[in-house]
Formats: sequence, structure tokens, C-alpha cells
Amino acid sequence: IASIMNRVRNLKNKYRNEDSITDELNCTKISADTTDNSGTVNQIMMTRNNPEDWLSFLLKLEKKGVLQMDVSLLNRLIGRYSQAVTALPAEKHSQNESYARILVRFAELKALQDPEEARDQFHLARLNCKKFAFVHVAFAQFELLQENEKKCKQILQKAVECSAVPLELLETALQNFHLKKKQLLPDDEK
Repeated sequence: IASIMNRVRNLKNKYRNEDSITDELNCTKISADTTDNSGTVNQIMMTRNNPEDWLSFLLKLEKKGVLQMDVSLLNRLIGRYSQAVTALPAEKHSQNESYARILVRFAELKALQDPEEARDQFHLARLNCKKFAFVHVAFAQFELLQENEKKCKQILQKAVECSAVPLELLETALQNFHLKKKQLLPDDEK
């Protein structure tokens, strides 16, 4: 646990440093390029700075292209998710479902670039938002795709032990795991 906490602290510091540099650049430049959305980000951060506003903004941004075909969009999204994670303190938002969704989606996006960093992000999501079953299922799905079946099963079992909700979601995921399905949850249940 100490090792994981150390890595989480290092990741937080890394993203905090990168984001402060990005924020300084965004504040000092006037850009004719409206695709960077710095105005929207600044508005979110200056007003309520809540997970719901961030999630809404990030999901709209995702709809602007196909991530697997647009590396530029993927990089921009990862940067914005990183900014959201840094701007929203875990202590304040760990019980918020939108915050949990931001953490999970950030980890899923990182998985497209670097599985080890994605694993760290999934650990962070699970550590901060353990009451949400979908957080555990997303991490288990990631491990299953990485062909770590033992780890996948372990994550799902620990989620049941820590009483993540809804329990039905975990039961469905475990059942699909035992049936050797590659998808723990059907798309409509995610």
C-alpha cells in the first residue's frame, strides 16, 4: 500500500507541475485557435469547479473525433482529463460519481498510450472512489485485456468485499469472467 501511495503522490506531483505550466501558457497567450478550449476550462475552474461541469465538457470534447484515428485529439483529451483530475481534489470529490467517471475515463485513455501509466491511474481511481462498482469493473476489464486474468478476478472479488455498489454489476462481471468472455459487461450496462 505504501508503494502504491508513493506512486500516486508522484503522479499527482507530475501532473500538477505539467498543468501549472500549461495554465501559465494558456493565460498568457491569446489564441485564434478555438480548438484548445482554454476559455471553457478557465470558466469551469473560475466558477464552481465541480466534477459535473468537467465531465460534461470532457464528453463533448470526446465527440469531436475518433480517438483511435486522431492522435492529436487523444493527446488533447488526455491533457484535459489530467487538468480535471488535478483541479478536483480527491478528498472533496471521492463520493461523487462524475469524479469517479473522470478518473476511470482518464485511465482508459491512458491505456491507449501507456498501459503502465493507465494501471497507475486505475489504482488511483480505485483508491479514491472504491464505493463505485464501475470503477472496479473498468480496472478489471483493463487487466483482462492485458491478459492478467488472475488480477482481473482479484479486483472483482475485492470490490465485492469492500461492498462497492451496485453489487449486481459486480456479479454480472464475475459471471462473464467465469464464462471466459472478453467483455465483462455488455456495452449497455457500462
